[in-house]
Amino acid sequence: MSRRVVRQSKFRHVFGQPVKADQMYEDIRVSKVTWDSSFCAVNPKFLAIIVEAGGGGAFIVLPLTKTGRVDKNHPLVTGHTAPVLDIDWCPHNDNVIASASEDTTIMVWQIPDYVPVRNITEPVVTLEGHSKRVGIISWHPTARNVLLSAGCDNLVILWNVGTGEMLLALEDMHTDLIYNVGWNRNGSLLVTTCKDKKVRVIDPRKQQVVAERFAPHEGLRPVRAIFTREGHIFTTGFTRMSQRELGLWDPKSFEEPIALQEMDTSNGVLLPFYDPDSSIVYLCGKGDSSIRYFEITDEAPYVHYLNTYSSKEPQRGMGFMPKRGLDVSKCEIARFFKLHERKCEPIVMTVPRKSDLFQDDLYPDTPGPEPALEADEWLSGKDAEPILISLRDGYVPVKNRELKVVKKNILDNKPPPGLRRGHSACEPDFSRPALEEVLQEIRALKEMVQAQEKRISDLENKLCQFTNGTD
Repeated sequence: MSRRVVRQSKFRHVFGQPVKADQMYEDIRVSKVTWDSSFCAVNPKFLAIIVEAGGGGAFIVLPLTKTGRVDKNHPLVTGHTAPVLDIDWCPHNDNVIASASEDTTIMVWQIPDYVPVRNITEPVVTLEGHSKRVGIISWHPTARNVLLSAGCDNLVILWNVGTGEMLLALEDMHTDLIYNVGWNRNGSLLVTTCKDKKVRVIDPRKQQVVAERFAPHEGLRPVRAIFTREGHIFTTGFTRMSQRELGLWDPKSFEEPIALQEMDTSNGVLLPFYDPDSSIVYLCGKGDSSIRYFEITDEAPYVHYLNTYSSKEPQRGMGFMPKRGLDVSKCEIARFFKLHERKCEPIVMTVPRKSDLFQDDLYPDTPGPEPALEADEWLSGKDAEPILISLRDGYVPVKNRELKVVKKNILDNKPPPGLRRGHSACEPDFSRPALEEVLQEIRALKEMVQAQEKRISDLENKLCQFTNGTD
């Protein structure tokens, strides 16, 4: 036991500290929806929080510098017709955020650098393909504009946001509700957990499960899983006696765990937040008032307990700042944004060091905002590691880059209504979905004709005004 206590690690004395009261974000009505997502997303420019909203779903976006009491009339991002369940900032554009909702849609938004006067109601693109509520979204770590969504229809869909197209639909892989989905470091594999008690490793482009493990934790409550930098899988779940448990697995030999540790008895699902640069995983349970953190190494017992940050109030959700948004001059290695009922409290994790110089060992080069691949390259089978940047001089966020969506004409690439997949020219498809598609196309064409007629009428009126004026 004593040997484990004196284990050499530069992260042994990491400690958490809340910021001062004037640096918190006050008077925010955090969403009360019962869903196991973090309800909060943060990047070096903005803080986004899912909030209570009448008549649909909404989230608030605040510049990081806008601390203190939030004006009750502060503009919201509203567009969904039902509560928002998950939000995620694009890793390659700090002004772009995606939201998933109970209304079965995913919306992608462009957030301006200035604070808008009115609510943002028009998304850059709306992605429709799920038949039930969408509870999980996650951007690809290295490919531009590739977004993943998972819904309560047990379907995982990959989208090209730049064209508004569905790239891949992973059907018939999950037999029940999907709890979480995570990418590996270069975005070549996915790990998913499901209510059917299986953890699956999926190659999305081959659309096949390459490894799976039934019941890594014996309890019935939700399991979470993430990839580590080395390609191992870290899981959190429950024992048969409802004790919370963490595990580390090698997907190449999934039968036996590398490590399995019991923790405590509590109902809250543990949300893991992983920092690949330091190999530290932080566990935050919804309803807990603490953050536990562990270092993952290649020495037994492989998952080493470091410490616990404790506070008095339970957390409703949690945001995790990417490495490039941290203050390297203060040896800050992680920053959390803890949601209370009416406020958001940043918590800073620091390694105590006496020197003011840049600490190379704490800050290896980290993934920057430039994508390593285009969506088409990734889809064709190419993989690339993240493009790394140095934090030696700190990171300065780039100015607003507009997300351009080039939609293909849906009338060009659709087969004629009577020629759906699996039907010959002699066998028109009279199924309900096919008829609805025909009706949608007719409506779209009618709207185009009406718009053209209105334009012609406006131009004729203008012409009349010119001719009357010359008379």
